[in-house]
Amino acid sequence: MSVASHPTSAHFERDARQMHDDKPLSPGSIAIGVIIGRMSEFFDFFVYGLASVLVFPRLIFSFAADPVTATLYSFAVFSLAFIARPIGSLVFMWVDRTYGRGMKLTIALFILGGSTASMAFLPGYESIGVWAVALLALFRLGQGFALGGAWDGMASLLALNAPKSERGWWAMVPQLGAPIGFALASALFGYFYTSLSDADFLSWGWRYPFFVAFAINVVALFARLRIVASREFGELFENHELRPSPVLETLRVHGRDVLLGAFAPLASFAMFHLVTIFPLTWVFLRGGQSAGEFLFVQILGAFVGIGSVVISGAIADRIGRRRQLMIGAVLIAIFSFSAPFLLEAGGKGQDAFIILGFAILGLSFGQASGAVSSRFSLRYRYTGSALTSDLAWLVGAGFAPLVALGLASEFGIIFIGGYLISGAICTFAALTLSRILDSSEHQSAAER
Repeated sequence: MSVASHPTSAHFERDARQMHDDKPLSPGSIAIGVIIGRMSEFFDFFVYGLASVLVFPRLIFSFAADPVTATLYSFAVFSLAFIARPIGSLVFMWVDRTYGRGMKLTIALFILGGSTASMAFLPGYESIGVWAVALLALFRLGQGFALGGAWDGMASLLALNAPKSERGWWAMVPQLGAPIGFALASALFGYFYTSLSDADFLSWGWRYPFFVAFAINVVALFARLRIVASREFGELFENHELRPSPVLETLRVHGRDVLLGAFAPLASFAMFHLVTIFPLTWVFLRGGQSAGEFLFVQILGAFVGIGSVVISGAIADRIGRRRQLMIGAVLIAIFSFSAPFLLEAGGKGQDAFIILGFAILGLSFGQASGAVSSRFSLRYRYTGSALTSDLAWLVGAGFAPLVALGLASEFGIIFIGGYLISGAICTFAALTLSRILDSSEHQSAAER
């Protein structure tokens, strides 16, 4: 069968663009779709992340010698999604080129929502033994694989439709999905955790947030397909700005830029799970306050994060996104010196850790998406940005809870500060090198 005879959504997308040609999408309409899409993805991941602290160590890894070891096993499975994500990008890039973006998004989001919802039916280790671990790992791999396929280029569409003087402002919009998704996941878990007995929560209460994930993914799918079917998306797709290119070819032409882009946001990505998943782990295992109370403190922190993400857009348009990320890296490095002491200072210190942590994270994370995407040429921008995002999450955030808990339990909480500093150094070095390369290329172009 030839490629041309494959069923594809491309024709339906073109027909939809013609139908809606008289109804152009404003940047605001695109922004809403982008936020819904990102929120659904982060909600799925945070539902799993919170369960990896509160549920899976006791339900799936009950064979472990102690709670810390059980949580380390849980975080090892947590990391699998970030390993599977680049593989998903490779497979779904091919699906995109062969069958169309609408089909790619539909398949990816149903796998993402289905993998998350399937976790709600997991029996415990006491019921089926090691198969419980295998199924959890399989569904987690499914989440990561599907998230790689969920890359849609809509953040780029938003940036390309925004006024040039407001690129920083519109660049922060997709990043709002993370704190919103985290707040929603924390609210659901917090409600069931505080309303039910421990036995009921571990038996059935924790499963409800996983059901909600599938419904949210369906809503997100329709919001994103509406944008894919827009005239604006179609024009940029036909001009190759949102068209996928072969991965190996992209790496051959822009391998250095992919590597720089992966390390540029490392400070914020390293801090990402250290203010969301890890502190709940520390409170749950070491005390200071109840996990239920702390979940609601984290919701407050998420709202602070929303505010600082918004502020990052205003600042970036004044001083530039690269400088904004450098300032964020410096703030994260400074925070790393106080973070361990705050976590060990009891309830008040832990609350301060969350509020300060989210405030600083938002200022950096708000501009972390596509920080060096301008270095990609037109033909390779879409694929290059996807690969950059996959690698940044893998290196910066994928193993953060596992590494942080391992270091803290083995050598002391002070060592998580060193982890944060290493991320800040990588960000500063990548951005500095990117600036040097930009200056060199501009000078070479001027001489020619």
